Amino acid sequence: MTQTSASATAEAGSDAAAATQDEISAEIAAIAAEAAGAGETATRLDYPPYRSSLLRHPTKDLHHVDPEGVELWSPVFGEQDVDPLEADLTIQREGDPIGERMTLTGRVLDGEGRPVRHQLVEIWQANSAGRYLHQRDQHPAPVDPAFTGVGRCLTDDDGWYRFVTIKPGPYPWKNHRNAWRPAHIHFSLFGREFTQRLVTQMYFPGDPLFALDPIYQAITDQAARDRLVATYDHDVTTHEWATGYRWDVVLTGSHRTPREGDVE
Repeated sequence: MTQTSASATAEAGSDAAAATQDEISAEIAAIAAEAAGAGETATRLDYPPYRSSLLRHPTKDLHHVDPEGVELWSPVFGEQDVDPLEADLTIQREGDPIGERMTLTGRVLDGEGRPVRHQLVEIWQANSAGRYLHQRDQHPAPVDPAFTGVGRCLTDDDGWYRFVTIKPGPYPWKNHRNAWRPAHIHFSLFGREFTQRLVTQMYFPGDPLFALDPIYQAITDQAARDRLVATYDHDVTTHEWATGYRWDVVLTGSHRTPREGDVE
């Protein structure tokens, strides 16, 4: 047996030993039925279909820390440090990135619907083939040398952010055999201090992988899930240039945007 075929056999054996999508989907359905029967709407931190959540979710009570001590170890950005060009992910390198060019915009709001002004918004994402520009991402999809997948901007006086980017593709992950993440963009939003940070994911409407994804399904409340999905907006779409999506982020209150800490 050649080294290549041996490694392929080992990989196949490892995949065969992992849970299948049908098994994961059955677990998701059982938990959803249990949550519905109990009237549960909270996001589950300990969510067995999302295998790594068993090791990553909090198991101890939360404790307050000294915010000044934390901020001594935090990066500091002033408004002058964020160049407006950083919000266009299609011009960061020589050449044009491959894929569907899109404009993504929305407002950052507090729980009362008031704009959150001059706040740092960062995004990172896979390219159109579903691959990150990161050395740990080695699955067999092409790297786009013209696309970094990272950008940032500041919200304006009315709380608006705006990015130009490439629509990301879905990608495989190792939660179970034949596991695929829905296409998504990661968001990080900072408040008035670096101890005030929301990290979350934005999805695209109508994705067929929603029902199969344990991370998305760990949010048991459908209304909360819907708040993670952007809306296609033809008024944001630009003629012969880019499709347009809108996604608002609510930082506080009963309609706040779910964050990654809710499902980790």
